[in-house]
Amino acid sequence: MNENTAIMATYGLQKAYGSCMALDGMNMLVRHGDIYGLVGRNGAGKTTLMRMISGQSEPTGGEMELFGASGKDMRAQRSRTGVMIEIPSFSPFLTARENLEYYRLQRGIPGRHVADEVLEQVDLTDTGKKKFKSFSLGMKQRLGLALALMNHPDFLILDEPINGLDPEGVAEFRQILRQLNQERQTTILISSHILSELSNVATRYGFMEKGRLLEEISAETLHDKCRTCLRLEVDDAAKAAAILQTQLGTDKFEVLPGNVVQLYDCLDDPKRASYALAQNGVALLAMEQKGADLEAYFLDLIGGGRHV
Repeated sequence: MNENTAIMATYGLQKAYGSCMALDGMNMLVRHGDIYGLVGRNGAGKTTLMRMISGQSEPTGGEMELFGASGKDMRAQRSRTGVMIEIPSFSPFLTARENLEYYRLQRGIPGRHVADEVLEQVDLTDTGKKKFKSFSLGMKQRLGLALALMNHPDFLILDEPINGLDPEGVAEFRQILRQLNQERQTTILISSHILSELSNVATRYGFMEKGRLLEEISAETLHDKCRTCLRLEVDDAAKAAAILQTQLGTDKFEVLPGNVVQLYDCLDDPKRASYALAQNGVALLAMEQKGADLEAYFLDLIGGGRHV
């Protein structure tokens, strides 16, 4: 596979619960090698989407593809996925290895060594005879991830896997995901309310609101959009752009609708920009320094609102 290979795609995907549209024309693309961060408020449709990808729920409209297969052919391809939508029902009186061995036999996964391999991947090899009931939340989350990894998936689907973890647990989980992605080339779809942490691992984002995908964007492009800049409101953006190039010798800017120029240069001396514009007949109506993190970008995208 190359980096442009589609792992999962949806086309106008819909899911209705009576008169409520949980997904309303969802168009989305996850490529090979992505760590795809799915961002949306509670009720946006993230979990509904993940349940349909994993086969736990059926769409009421639209189409979906998994590893290039669609319809009934997707069933075979789902064997290449690992899913953690919520912590599985582990026996409280069994050890980590015993719980995994139970699921290995139930699912018909060959090889007694598999449980040991995935426990090592998620750093749970030292739990020994400790019972699941005595595990911390972070350990329970990692065991859930280990179960999702038992079939060596090419595509890993994780719904809020770091929710409720302490900072150390979040950092450990983040490191595991990076290793899976970089060393094993596992494609990952992950949703999280902890947007600052999502921004530490995601290579691509999808922003959801009310069952629709508002935007897909690479982490690199998002970083460019969120970086600090001078926002210049002028009376003639085209002329201002020419002045920035010829007078200040910079092309680190973009022209936006409404005669707005975002300048990523002169941040330590904004007077240089305002003086150059004024001297060359461009009226500067407003100037402010701005920047945004992932949460601010998302809230701006949906037009403000409560915390995600």
